[in-house]
Amino acid sequence: MGASEIFIKRTTFKGFSNFGSRLAANVCCRVVRPVSGIFYCNLLLFNGFCNRSQSPELPDWVKFPPDGNTCGVDSEDDFVLPKGDGGLKDRFGSWGTVDLGSNAKYEHAGIVDRDVNEISCVLRSRFQSPVAVIRALDACNVDVSEEFVDKILKRFVNDWVPAFGFFKWATLRKGYKSSAESYDTMVDILGKSKQFDIMWVLVEEMVQIAGLISLVTMSKIMRRLAGAGRWMTAIETFHDIEHFGLTKDASAMNILLDTLCKERSVEHARDAFLEMRGQIYPDSSTFNIMIHGWCKARKMDEAHRTMDEMRCYGYKPCVVSYTSLVQAYCMDRDFRKVDAILDEMQNEGCPPNVVTYTIVMHALGKAKETQEALDAFEKMKRSGCIPDTSVYNSLIYILGKADRLKDARDIYEEMLKSGISPNVTTYHTLISVACDHSQEETALELLQKMEENSCKPDLKIYTPLLKMCCKKKRMKVLIYLLSDMFKEDISLDFGTYTLLVIGLSRNGKLEQSCLFFEEMVLKGMLPWRNTYGTLIEELERKKMGKSRERIQQLMLQAESMKQSADHLHALDKLEAN
Repeated sequence: MGASEIFIKRTTFKGFSNFGSRLAANVCCRVVRPVSGIFYCNLLLFNGFCNRSQSPELPDWVKFPPDGNTCGVDSEDDFVLPKGDGGLKDRFGSWGTVDLGSNAKYEHAGIVDRDVNEISCVLRSRFQSPVAVIRALDACNVDVSEEFVDKILKRFVNDWVPAFGFFKWATLRKGYKSSAESYDTMVDILGKSKQFDIMWVLVEEMVQIAGLISLVTMSKIMRRLAGAGRWMTAIETFHDIEHFGLTKDASAMNILLDTLCKERSVEHARDAFLEMRGQIYPDSSTFNIMIHGWCKARKMDEAHRTMDEMRCYGYKPCVVSYTSLVQAYCMDRDFRKVDAILDEMQNEGCPPNVVTYTIVMHALGKAKETQEALDAFEKMKRSGCIPDTSVYNSLIYILGKADRLKDARDIYEEMLKSGISPNVTTYHTLISVACDHSQEETALELLQKMEENSCKPDLKIYTPLLKMCCKKKRMKVLIYLLSDMFKEDISLDFGTYTLLVIGLSRNGKLEQSCLFFEEMVLKGMLPWRNTYGTLIEELERKKMGKSRERIQQLMLQAESMKQSADHLHALDKLEAN
């Protein structure tokens, strides 16, 4: 009997109800035979997904408006969007009359190719499992390439069922071989969605294909484990790194320590470091990671103690070491200690750099010490540091928060004249400031300017715009933005759904708010209690009894799913012990 057959027999003998928790334990037994596509189908069919309704990427009220135009748009939504030559408005036709129900809406030249749109339309249907996705895609006849797979995975990065079903379908296509990057992306998507059992099976498949697993892969695995609070599992994964064909050296150890520190567990990082330092000699980056971790946890005595230990190992604290201290004191708004650290840096022959000054400027700006922030900028220039994009971004933020909008825009123009290209953060800051001051046209013009400057927007860019639309009840613009996000391969996440549910409910758009709430639950998300409470309160106030009952049922469903996941997690811990 082969390894795969033994694997199936073990799991089915235990019973399907505990299949998910048993899968991780069996993976730890090192199934060394490649898992076939048929086995994947069997695995998924019995992994508890059959009761999971899969949500489309855009809600039905956006995709299929009853009047053929835009559902929920009333007479008060008369905002006229900015004009442009070949820009956003021209690209999507008449604002507010875009037919988001037709397939033609996804076929805009120069944005995405037709095959990607065809597959995306299929993936946005409701699926009970990844196996159902594979079956649905079997009728599609498209050319599968690395670029094609990358675009699809980006679109569904927050929705693991269609992403994984598509990924497995693509790997089964004749003539296509998934790249290491595609595998890494899929591993990250599964880890982000806390589907660790399936993630480990996929990793074992990668082990059998030479050259797929790298430190990038392991960093994604450890990061997602630590992010889910499975710190010990992340550490165990590092200890087992040689099984994956990698070397257990300082670089690998630093990835683990950095992951633990960034995921709120510097204590676990310290314990791991103390255990491993006798086997792996630390480098200067090791100590800088730990210093930053202690500073992030606001345990400054430990940070200073680590700097002393760094010196004992023969490494001199550098600008990175000191800047971590500066950042921590800035977060506490203890600017006297910030000044003391800056003086110490000068005395130690380690002068502050652009990053150090930018952190100080930004902290002063957040503390509404605008003039002091500008003084720090002048001091930076006198020290010989040349302003970069981050410096200009910080200045724009400081001036915008001080309601000096014209000055902020002047800094942006100066930035362009200096030959320094704006980045996503630049536009995010400008758009956020414009939205905060209800400058709707300006905010949307900036979104258009990003496109002209070949700067690809991310989810953070759209967040203030969506929030503004909810506040202003601009349903036409909201629908456009959701559609544009999809075309830019940007997937909604938990925070975005929360923003939409609360924002729409507080502004009277209860039907749409309920639909976004349903989207959250169908994607396996558990809404916060205050999100649920806000929506229920508004539904009761408007006497929408049927909708209130539906939302209550959905919340119970979400809580039940969370309890099941917690139970499986507890079983995993018991088996690990």
